[in-house]
Amino acid sequence: MVAIYLGQDIIVPLALAGLLAVLLRPLEQRLMRIGIPKLMAITIALTIAILIVSAVTVLISMQLADFSDEWPKLKKNIDHVYRDARRWIRREYSVSYRQQAEYLKNAQSKTLETFQGPETLGAVTGPLGTLILIPIYTFLLLYYRAMLIHFSVVLFAEEQKHRVLEVLGEIKSIIQSYMVGLLLETTAVAVLNSAGLLVLNVQYAILLGVMAAILNLVPYIGGLVATALAVMVTFISHPEIDVLLGVVGIFIVVQIIDNNFLVPFIVGSKVRINALVSIVGVLVGGALAGLSGMFLSIPAIAMMKVIFDRVPGLEPWGILLGDQTPEQANNNLFRFVNLKKPGGENAGEENQS
Repeated sequence: MVAIYLGQDIIVPLALAGLLAVLLRPLEQRLMRIGIPKLMAITIALTIAILIVSAVTVLISMQLADFSDEWPKLKKNIDHVYRDARRWIRREYSVSYRQQAEYLKNAQSKTLETFQGPETLGAVTGPLGTLILIPIYTFLLLYYRAMLIHFSVVLFAEEQKHRVLEVLGEIKSIIQSYMVGLLLETTAVAVLNSAGLLVLNVQYAILLGVMAAILNLVPYIGGLVATALAVMVTFISHPEIDVLLGVVGIFIVVQIIDNNFLVPFIVGSKVRINALVSIVGVLVGGALAGLSGMFLSIPAIAMMKVIFDRVPGLEPWGILLGDQTPEQANNNLFRFVNLKKPGGENAGEENQS
């Protein structure tokens, strides 16, 4: 974990590129089947991915540009809330306006010192560097895919070759299923959120719906943040309590649909991770690598479970990560043993008849 924390500027873009490379691999294969050379197939697949991401970015930017036109109104509402808050603090805690002004002045000076520090440039240029590195890493991972697989195989003893290939194949299948399902789920959540907000006649419904769907990529925590953000933005132009409750209701209904229908049937992976491990993993990923670490935590845990289930001596850790209770495991074992007995299910049916 120390290595991940210290080397996150290298590891996080490489991990994101790995997910994207696995996602684009089927498209690359289809292009190669119709006679397109490997180098050109990788370039086309990567270009399509960049165009899709750029289109979503442009859509969000256009909505944000419209939102910026409301800045005077936003500033007016913030000033009104600020004055009410100062009066409440003075009344409840006997803190004078002068003392409050001094607290704010000190906070502003500390904030300015932080932004003027040398690490600020890295914080600003870091995401830009990541965006540039991810396509390069993705291209190279797709191009050197065979070499990387061969390296992973020869790294272990000859008698382990079959097991290593099995683990790599299952990891590839899981990541592809996870990424494709995640894209479909995100699109569906964005459509449902936007449609519900449009019915309520909420301003910037599409912007809020898309941003909430993107935040939903972070398991469990993203949905809460998206709801709070939507309520705050809606409060600017629609302070009516019924509208705000309607926004909360829409997000709750969409979350119920997402958790009970979209995730099991669209994202449903071959490896199921229990909720406790998922939440802890998301928090650990956020502590190590921020928002990107939160997003990468679930596929990382899924890959760990595949490895734990296949490596002798590590099976208990695979059980810990999974969502199968001891009662379910015992029932499955009982069915397996019963089927292995002479006669199996047929014998049981004959006895009943």
